[in-house]
Amino acid sequence: MADLFASDAPAPAPAAAKPVPLAERLRPRRLADVVGQPHLVGPEGALTRLLAAGPLPSLILWGPPGTGKTSIARLLAEAAGMRFAGVSAVMTGVAELKALFAAARAAATPTLLFVDEIHRFSRAQQDAFLGPVEDGTVTLVGATTENPSFALTAALLSRARVLVLRRLDAAALEALLARAEADAGRALPVTPAARAALVESADGDGRFLLSQAETLLAGSASAPLDPAAMAALLQRRAPVYDRDRDGHHELVSALHKSLRASDPDAALYWLMRMLEAGEDPFYLLRRLVRFASEDVGLADPQALSVALAAKEAYAFLGSPEGELAIVEACLYLAAAPKSNAAYVAGKAARAAARAHGSLPPPRHLVNAPTRLMRELGHGAGYAYDHDCPDAFSGQDCWPEGMAAETFYRPSGRGAEQAIAERLAHWAKLRATRRP
Repeated sequence: MADLFASDAPAPAPAAAKPVPLAERLRPRRLADVVGQPHLVGPEGALTRLLAAGPLPSLILWGPPGTGKTSIARLLAEAAGMRFAGVSAVMTGVAELKALFAAARAAATPTLLFVDEIHRFSRAQQDAFLGPVEDGTVTLVGATTENPSFALTAALLSRARVLVLRRLDAAALEALLARAEADAGRALPVTPAARAALVESADGDGRFLLSQAETLLAGSASAPLDPAAMAALLQRRAPVYDRDRDGHHELVSALHKSLRASDPDAALYWLMRMLEAGEDPFYLLRRLVRFASEDVGLADPQALSVALAAKEAYAFLGSPEGELAIVEACLYLAAAPKSNAAYVAGKAARAAARAHGSLPPPRHLVNAPTRLMRELGHGAGYAYDHDCPDAFSGQDCWPEGMAAETFYRPSGRGAEQAIAERLAHWAKLRATRRP
């Protein structure tokens, strides 16, 4: 009977092995191979000392994504001779945790239980760890990107030591790129400028960097990619298209540039052209509010208030009476002193924020509402400006690793003349008072 089901067809070929992502292939094999965390895994690092001292305590690894939390947990288990069990808080409930605890009790080897994204557990779920951690059933190593003071319960924190991982600096990210190139047997097909841009774009995330490097190494570039070509390969944007009439945008441009040229009559003409054509008055009011911020700025801080008051007046009166408020705002903005210093400063500051990524604030500027945060040095050395002469401390407000930059340069026109003088005075004081 079995012959009835026999087949002359060849047996199916075994499934091909799934490719292993580059970030997984390059996981460090030893704690000493973890990059960017010398304060933890270096010769005098906290984890190095904990392993040398004896039984490993429960730990909370707090740090940004892609800084090595999972790798460290795996390597800790190996270095301590422990059984490794890992779960994600996103995919695990209390029932699964109870099964893990039961397996840990039955195991002959002590268990290190790694919980990724432990902050996603509810307070009740976090309480499930208390007994097994207290009686030594498991050594808990939790990973979180959130502040443990707020994301984890006080009871759980009292049973674990918090270790802070740092975002990977340029040197650490370069070390990862070197490992990726060694794994591929060839250099990344990018120019030096593109390589620097690639490191910057990672924002301290080693996993993201290796993912981008894997895409570049899998490509077939015939020549090294410059920053623009690399960006086009790594991230393509949807095309932008114009859904409105060209004349609409031409009149808006004429209005805006007449206001900027301080020509009240021309600006009023273009305004009325658009109103007569049936343009939505609220659209014009939005353009005036934008102009007040972009082209008048702090040369006349009242300009923004006038534009917003015109919007409120028109909303209250409607057409045609409310259109007079629009006319008044248009004339006020055209006649106001002009400065785009705030606009330029905002763009420069945004560019710096993108370039430097998520550098943390200096510790002395960070509030410390919890004991853990105070123990980590948050708020230490803060100078309360109101207690300083002239209510000015001169303290450093920039993140570590980033030099102070000047984004806002007052024009010296209108109210910005006084602002420029005040900033210059503070700059002199800062040079002598900085703690």
